[in-house]
Amino acid sequence: MDTPDSPRVLVIGLDPHRVPGPWDPEPAAKAIEAGLTKFARHGVGVETCLIGLDGSDDVAVVVGTALRSRPWECVTIGGGLRHSDDQVELLEQVVNLVRRYAPDAAIAFNSTPDTTYEAAARWIE
Repeated sequence: MDTPDSPRVLVIGLDPHRVPGPWDPEPAAKAIEAGLTKFARHGVGVETCLIGLDGSDDVAVVVGTALRSRPWECVTIGGGLRHSDDQVELLEQVVNLVRRYAPDAAIAFNSTPDTTYEAAARWIE
């Protein structure tokens, strides 16, 4: 039986520590954590599925496993997957995995890590 804080929302996004490039991942990692704290404040359970762009993940396996782990009310797909033309195929893959493994879940899109709760809240009961 689910408890009130059982995960109802799955957030799929990029792991900032596994995105190649000369950049500091800490601000993005902190923004993700800050966005996730809103779920706790609202009593909504959340889990994350962060994937790397460094080639270390089999996206279909990692995302598929997370999607099949429980029924999800909402799956929020992070902006890092949507805001880059270089990631169009990855975004398509993730959306189609959600459709296959969580067909009853609403799909939401955040604009920034800080708006992740608000994106999911538009769709959860």
